[in-house]
Amino acid sequence: MAAALLPILALSAIQTQAEFHRQTEDRRVDLQLAAERSAADAKARIEGAVVLLQALAPEGAGFYCEPRLTALVSRLDSLSALQRYSATGEPVCASRPSDDASAGMAVPSDVRTQDWYQRLKNGEDVVMARAPGAPGSLIVAVRSERPLGAFQGAIAAVIPLAALQPDIHDPALPSGAQSALTDADGRILISTDPTAFAIDGSNSTWVREARQGQGALFEARDAEGRKHVYAGTALAGRDLYVLLSAPASGLLSWARLNPIGSFLLPLAAWLVAFLAVMLLSERIVIRWLVYLERVAAIYARGRFSVRPVQAEHAPAEIRSLARTLGALGDSITTRDKALLDSLDEKDALMREIHHRVKNNLQIISSLLSMQQRAVTDPAARSALGDTRQRITALALIYRTLYQSEDIREADSRTFLTELVGQLIAGEAMRGPLVTSSVEADAIIIDPDRLAPVALWLVEAVSNAQKHAFAARGGDLRVRFKVMGDTSVLEVQDDGPGMADRDTAGVGRTLMGAFAKQLRGQAEMIEAPGGGSIARLTFPTPEASPAGHSTPHSRA
Repeated sequence: MAAALLPILALSAIQTQAEFHRQTEDRRVDLQLAAERSAADAKARIEGAVVLLQALAPEGAGFYCEPRLTALVSRLDSLSALQRYSATGEPVCASRPSDDASAGMAVPSDVRTQDWYQRLKNGEDVVMARAPGAPGSLIVAVRSERPLGAFQGAIAAVIPLAALQPDIHDPALPSGAQSALTDADGRILISTDPTAFAIDGSNSTWVREARQGQGALFEARDAEGRKHVYAGTALAGRDLYVLLSAPASGLLSWARLNPIGSFLLPLAAWLVAFLAVMLLSERIVIRWLVYLERVAAIYARGRFSVRPVQAEHAPAEIRSLARTLGALGDSITTRDKALLDSLDEKDALMREIHHRVKNNLQIISSLLSMQQRAVTDPAARSALGDTRQRITALALIYRTLYQSEDIREADSRTFLTELVGQLIAGEAMRGPLVTSSVEADAIIIDPDRLAPVALWLVEAVSNAQKHAFAARGGDLRVRFKVMGDTSVLEVQDDGPGMADRDTAGVGRTLMGAFAKQLRGQAEMIEAPGGGSIARLTFPTPEASPAGHSTPHSRA
């Protein structure tokens, strides 16, 4: 809802942004125009000095040279010194300093190696350069020639840079503007605020643009990391440039516009529209949707007898949704009843099938037992006994399934305890006493995994009964441990050990086959205190634990 009303604020933001960009562009234009005006004023001063020097250039170095130059300096505020040089760079005459303050602004006496003098000597008519020994002054020099054009010398004037400094109090300048004069390399000669012009030297590329006769405009950060807009233009020739600086417009510059008309009024309109829509939607839609949501939450918990009868007083759309929700509850209730009846019938049939399979297996076991008693050959009797035990284990699986709450799975601890008890009890009347103990973790196992586990256990117990307990009895220990992704089933006896075991018998072969069926491994090892251990290691079935393990139970 709030997003649907956002176009009001978006339109205000677009208008404010457009006004911000227009204001920023106006500031840049004002700064560039101010730089050009400042350059025009300074250029007029420099051109006046050049005209004066050109008028003085043809004059010789007569007796009145020094007084004349001194008189001119005293009458012109923009000049601090005048001096004439010969063709060899030697001073001919110069104005006398009027006081100590201007003494340091005199032009140098030895100029033969200085760049500006060499430029005049090489043919340039007018040159400008920073005065050596006087950082706050500028030398303006004019070439003097003989009638045939040969270099005769030069006449130079010293102009204080402060006299050329642009006026930063110009009302047309942006707030916070600063000014500076630079040389041809972009180095600052004089400035009103040095920190505003302490910028990266790579920004001196603006000088090339200004030298081509077009104003340079760029942005950079000063020594304190503040962003500024800079405008530069040439003062005279290619030697002197003016550079103006003004703080760049920030993200909150919209505050300098009309905050009420540009932002506050659209925001107020958005809030009023939002509150009005929220109030109406709350009274007409939201509270009924909350009511239907509570009904749906009750359905999610499995209670489908509740019906949204209060929605009969709601708007038509809500009433239609409530009737659909009620019809859904009726449909789910009817379908659940049919499914539950079908499941109950299926469970009853499955239990009956498991019961009949168990009965049939018990009949087969009884027949084998009768046949075993009628056989006189010991090997045949042993083979029939082993087969009967395997069938007994399978019959126990089916009995466990139809007696459990869920016919599709069984508890490992209960099953293993009962199976070991049956195996030991079945042979109790035929030989010496054998005691047994079962220590098993409880985990729910499906019949497909339970059958090979049970058959492997039958072979391991039968192996112990034949080799470890024959004619002597003993103690049998069965351990089933679940260790994360791996489960271990062990059968330990206290017999004579591995010496007399048949390593290639049918039992051992079946144990290996059942282990492979479980994607596990079977092995026979010596027990630490004597006897042997049959160990089956296989991946833990993907089933939830049925309970906590108990120390052990004895039979």
